[in-house]
Amino acid sequence: MIHAGRLIAALRSRDASSYVGVPCSFLAPFIDEAICDSTVRYTAAVSEGEATGIAFGTWLAGRTPVTLCQNSGLGNMVNPITSLVHPCRVPLLMLCTWRGQPGLSDEPQHELMGRALGALLDTIEVEWTLLGDTATQLDAAIETAWESMTQRSLPFCLIVEKNTIARTEADPPPIRERRSGLAIDLLANGRCTRFEALERILGTVSDEVALVATTGKTGRELFTLCDRPQHFYCVGAMGCASAIGLGLSLGTDRPVLVLDGDGAALMRLGNMATIGLEGPSNLVHVILDNGVHDSTGGQQTAAANTRFGDVAIACGYRRAYSCDAPCELEDAISEALAAPGPHLVHMKIQPGSRGQLGRPTVHPADVARRFRNFAGRQTIQPSGVVAQRSPV
Repeated sequence: MIHAGRLIAALRSRDASSYVGVPCSFLAPFIDEAICDSTVRYTAAVSEGEATGIAFGTWLAGRTPVTLCQNSGLGNMVNPITSLVHPCRVPLLMLCTWRGQPGLSDEPQHELMGRALGALLDTIEVEWTLLGDTATQLDAAIETAWESMTQRSLPFCLIVEKNTIARTEADPPPIRERRSGLAIDLLANGRCTRFEALERILGTVSDEVALVATTGKTGRELFTLCDRPQHFYCVGAMGCASAIGLGLSLGTDRPVLVLDGDGAALMRLGNMATIGLEGPSNLVHVILDNGVHDSTGGQQTAAANTRFGDVAIACGYRRAYSCDAPCELEDAISEALAAPGPHLVHMKIQPGSRGQLGRPTVHPADVARRFRNFAGRQTIQPSGVVAQRSPV
């Protein structure tokens, strides 16, 4: 394995000291090292497409940027790469992880992109090579990348396989806020966990409410608590849960409850404008905000300065609730389900998830079809709320 500090030093020797992207667990040691290295700058983008735009602007400023992503997010980069970076002939370096690599076990959402990665890069005319897991391979890969970018004035992608990058230190560094340089203690805040919040939600909604859970730990914890046909788990497509909920709410009379996260909501923040414009009366959008990307190692999101309730109202939601305690969450969801929406419920929670957390054992295709069968039935309760029901 390559130590993260060794990789940063190799990139810095080429004047590449500005990193921007969306985290992947394969890149967690590298990102943690970059956050705490005063000689480089890491910018947490809300989407891979945004990261490409930031990198493009960084190049315009005369610097040498590096974009970070996992291959499942490469699709978000195709448009800015092909319609902006390519015609402007800008040589951007990409570090892209290889999730779903053929022959290795991974989650189902990575299977297709894992097979298609090389062919997709070839199609959009991005040359690529494996980063490698030795110092010699690393140096050769970076040399190949710079030769290509110099000759072609086009992007180059270094593909990072599983277990390629190791931490330079034994323990991960604390998450730091860039502008102040002060360490942020995200755990000592006395808030409830996501698991506890989900327990309260399940204890509040009726069996007629359709629940759409965002990708990552939210869907996994919901499945662990209770698996029912009324649950849809987004195993991929980060940021699309609210869009799925909108499409669902426009096609059914059932109450629809979207269980979103702060990182996912930020990735597709424009969804909220469409929800406000369409105004589905049966949609409740819940954002469980822990301030980090839990699934990829706890890297900080851009949610610290985002007032989701204000955004929702500005986009046309009928009402927004801000909750600090589990009882407030229960009351907010009950009120929202009982009145015409759309509504937003924002709840600050602790980072982290339950230990030994499993994954849904039902295949995504089966989850989608049983949920469709459930959502297609039109017999519903007027409010979708159970008046007296204890948490599960």
